[in-house]
Amino acid sequence: MPSAADLLPSARLAASKRKIRAPFALDPTMCFYSPQTNVDALTHPRVSEWHRFVQREWTPTPVDGAGRRLALLLPCTKYKPYPTSREHRGINAALLAAGWRPASGQPATPAELYRVLEPGEGRDLLHTGPLVRAARPDDVTGGDGGLVVLDRFVLSEPLGIVPYEHAMCFRDGPSPATCYDDPGLFEARGTSVSPERPDCTATPRPDGTWAWGPAEREAFARMHNAMAEVIATTLGRVAPAYQAVVAWTSPGLTHRSFLADAAFRAADGLPASRDGVSGPVRLVGVLDTMPGLVEILPTRAQLAAARAALRDRLAAEGRNASSRAVGAVFARGDGHDTPLGLPELARQLAARLDDLAGVSAPAAVA
Repeated sequence: MPSAADLLPSARLAASKRKIRAPFALDPTMCFYSPQTNVDALTHPRVSEWHRFVQREWTPTPVDGAGRRLALLLPCTKYKPYPTSREHRGINAALLAAGWRPASGQPATPAELYRVLEPGEGRDLLHTGPLVRAARPDDVTGGDGGLVVLDRFVLSEPLGIVPYEHAMCFRDGPSPATCYDDPGLFEARGTSVSPERPDCTATPRPDGTWAWGPAEREAFARMHNAMAEVIATTLGRVAPAYQAVVAWTSPGLTHRSFLADAAFRAADGLPASRDGVSGPVRLVGVLDTMPGLVEILPTRAQLAAARAALRDRLAAEGRNASSRAVGAVFARGDGHDTPLGLPELARQLAARLDDLAGVSAPAAVA
């Protein structure tokens, strides 16, 4: 298990660099390994510039023939750029299978990134522009050209929200979304601490992990609420462009908490506050300030349906399909890092988007 020396920023840089795929490279000043360094990130020049951009400037890319428009919020990933992760590739594969197609004029993808694709995976999995599909002929809300448009975004700490089209490029250069590492809000890992800091109140456990103290919990709450504000301000400004905003976030994790209001927290088992230096600090989510703006998925019913479908697939493949085995494979996403990229669960997302888009799913994925 890691010692305090192993948790120094200099000792972590090598692992952080491996998370960034060429031709992009890690910015060593954008490594945020604890809640306190996350709070510091709010004043980092690249981060603060980004927050200004998404909150004040970014607007949806025009698409010829567009009518109805949907927004999909996805989680950030260990590996950058986000679309190269197995999780995003799994989600995007389900969208393409459901009939979504890249709009014309997509942002350029560096050729080196196509090396991550496995046999059978097409290059459209790394497309970062809007996706489109035709509305039903009788759907007058589809617009003059009959196209439904899907814009994807990524929920990120410390960036808040990243329009997919800027997941790789920004202002004629690499996006800050390609060059950072931020495991600092993952308390359960036991390594999201900065023991070298004078404001560290975390304590080592006998097993080598670290327990957060009041300063870590308070910094978590501050960063959590700052991210919720960036997301809410951005979505609130561009919401008139969208018929619906859907979030695809793992139950129990921070991205879901950024969005949740008090009622959703209670129903989903998310904490309502953190005990900081001076007492409890309430966690505020997007839906607290903008009720009804975001539909948070997957639901319990979708999770249950995906587990049942996974059990059937494992049995058909001759793999262990016991409840325990299914639970373990589901938790790992069967190689997709989290359940969100699992084919059985990603199809649930595609079906919900079909409903919102007013289209019928292809027979192969119905």
